[in-house]
Amino acid sequence: MKRILIMLLIAGSAITTACAQKKIYPNTPQNVIGNLNLIINLYGNQQGQTYSVTKNPNTNLIESSERIVHFTAFPGDAALVVLPQDFMKDEPFSYQFLHIMPGNNQKFSIPVVTSDMRMSRDLPIRTKNTQEMWYMACKNPENPQLRDVYAIVWEEKDVDIVGTIYMITSLRPDIYEKEMETSKKIFKIEGRVDANIKDSLYNIYIADSYAALNAVGDDDYVACVPVVNKRFEYQTELDRPMVGRLRCIFPDGELCSAWIDLDFVPGETYHITVHNGYYDDDKDYERRVGRLSGRSLIYTDRVVEADETLQIDSLPAAVQSQLSPYWVPSPQVLAQLEAKKNAINANVEAIQATYAALKPFLDMKSLTGTDRYFLQISMLNKELDTKMKDFIKLFNSTDSHPSMQADRLKALSSMYKEFLNFYIEQNKGFMEIYKEVGVLTKEARSTQKYINKLIEKYMEEMTQIM
Repeated sequence: MKRILIMLLIAGSAITTACAQKKIYPNTPQNVIGNLNLIINLYGNQQGQTYSVTKNPNTNLIESSERIVHFTAFPGDAALVVLPQDFMKDEPFSYQFLHIMPGNNQKFSIPVVTSDMRMSRDLPIRTKNTQEMWYMACKNPENPQLRDVYAIVWEEKDVDIVGTIYMITSLRPDIYEKEMETSKKIFKIEGRVDANIKDSLYNIYIADSYAALNAVGDDDYVACVPVVNKRFEYQTELDRPMVGRLRCIFPDGELCSAWIDLDFVPGETYHITVHNGYYDDDKDYERRVGRLSGRSLIYTDRVVEADETLQIDSLPAAVQSQLSPYWVPSPQVLAQLEAKKNAINANVEAIQATYAALKPFLDMKSLTGTDRYFLQISMLNKELDTKMKDFIKLFNSTDSHPSMQADRLKALSSMYKEFLNFYIEQNKGFMEIYKEVGVLTKEARSTQKYINKLIEKYMEEMTQIM
């Protein structure tokens, strides 16, 4: 008893000294801090200690600190005897408090968040059921984004008490978890602009579906993003995948007639570089969550294998591989034509997939509920017609030597034939639908009528150049 009283006096003196050496903050667990420092000073093992501090270089305030000290003490040591009382006295200053007795199988770890909030690790402190643990987490008195953890774990081994003290300051895990949860919902665009073009702003449009996106007006943008030092960035929080569009505004305020459509996916970042008339897409993104992933919302909300009866050939020869076996433009124009060709082929694939989605209805010999598919086919063909006109316009705008004019016309004629064949194949598809079901709905007839108009239009244009 006498030994315990002496140790209590030492403990009180040591606590007073520790508090005198360190700045005192109100509403902090001063009893626990003093006693843990006393145990470290009296019984801490010098070997194997961990001590680190990170401070803000501008404010000199602590951003994180970690002190882990192993100790060996005697059973019934005064500092350990009064430790539970100190924790209970200071419990009102904590927002998380825990005491686990030996025999309890619960294990415990301290989550430690890095100062840049990019990573969190769990520091195991109670690993065995033979250990006793006292733990408290408190608000940091200097920085509300930090929390201070004070914990001690020990067990009896032979004739000694062996344990570890943890005094850790780090970012609050609840803030980190909230940040992580938010980051899972953030979609970002990180863009660059070619040095040779003068794009100054980009309008951003967002919709739930591709059909809704195509119905959005020019002025119905959700953001207008400036280009600064040939770079632009945009981010938004999304609860689900959506479709979006980037449309350039030139320095004179004119809205570009072309645009870029993307899948906007939460938790993802799209990297893009815009050139004059074409852009470098993010191939990794497109493979994982975009057009090549099978989950894209662009053109169609579902991917269906094409039905052999209704399958329409995509554009080969003049558009698919080489632009022409007779005439080849400059590398710059070739790159632009290649980008427009890719857009055309994507449109063709979307039309094919929409036709293929009709197969279950044909199997049931009914077109009930198919109007939305025919509306989609009509809309996609209108878009395809616009892209084909842009392609031909660029093709015709390139210079060539008079001696190659005949070759240019041959190439153009070849393209018109491919376009015509595609529309003719679609018209055959409607004949197959009528053959299977015996009737066409009003929307189906309207779509077929529009396709026939396109056939007439391209037939007339091809006749004019021949």
